Amino acid sequence: MQRQTINDLLAFRAVATQRSFTRAAAQLGVSTSALSQALRGLEERLGVRLLTRTTRSVAPTAAGERLLATIGPRFDEIEQELVALGELRARPAGTIRLTTSGHAAETILWPVLARFLPGYPDIAVELNVNAGFVDIVAERYDAGVRLGETIAQDMIAVRIGPDLAMAAVAAPDYFAHHPPPRTPHDLAAHNCVNLRFPTLGGLYAWEFERHGRPLNVRVGGQLIVNETALALDAARSGTAIAYLPEDRVRDDIAAGRLVRVLADWCPPFPGYHLYYPSQRQRSQAFALLVDALRYRP
Repeated sequence: MQRQTINDLLAFRAVATQRSFTRAAAQLGVSTSALSQALRGLEERLGVRLLTRTTRSVAPTAAGERLLATIGPRFDEIEQELVALGELRARPAGTIRLTTSGHAAETILWPVLARFLPGYPDIAVELNVNAGFVDIVAERYDAGVRLGETIAQDMIAVRIGPDLAMAAVAAPDYFAHHPPPRTPHDLAAHNCVNLRFPTLGGLYAWEFERHGRPLNVRVGGQLIVNETALALDAARSGTAIAYLPEDRVRDDIAAGRLVRVLADWCPPFPGYHLYYPSQRQRSQAFALLVDALRYRP
């Protein structure tokens, strides 16, 4: 196989997985025009169209999907073997790409990384903070961080944090003008901050549970956000009730800045887990980071 064909196949894989010439060009370190020219040349040599291009998106054709399914795993195996060979060096090295929520990054990942990275100067960690669910295989992440109950069964999951609980909170000034809710159904009469997850598209239904029986409630209100920090600001201002991880509002509750309601409807649930494909070949650098993140009560 000619070297040019290999380069063009790598270019095709990047565009097909990124669904964007711009992002693929940035990943490969080439110009978008050079990338587009390489793809046109590959399609001409193969005599088949591999990509459907519009002004807004790029997607593989049926032939492109077939080619990607064939060459993608093989290039991945080559890259993993090169990483494994690099482990023969005296010091562990490599870049580890993780996707995570902002809350997990702030409370779990960063405290560990602050201790871990100085001891391994040849290891780099890239964190992608995303409120939605990311396909770590398609987006080529080494691992992701999610709540334990949301991880697919075909993934290896490593617990990296304690149990969590949610808390419905508002400022004292808010409850000075509105009677505190006694049950989740009472939230229908309140101004609540809604959260929209990018992946799901719809608004998050507040999840409660009592005596082992779950109850999901759709709330209404004047504010919709996609970041919990904004919901916390709204609660502190006295504008509305917010539903947030308990550890984010614990200090505010203790200081009297926020008042918690419906606590008996918010039992603990499994906390954050690091997850990755079961077939993933673990590099020394990745194994060291997993061990550093592993939760030890």
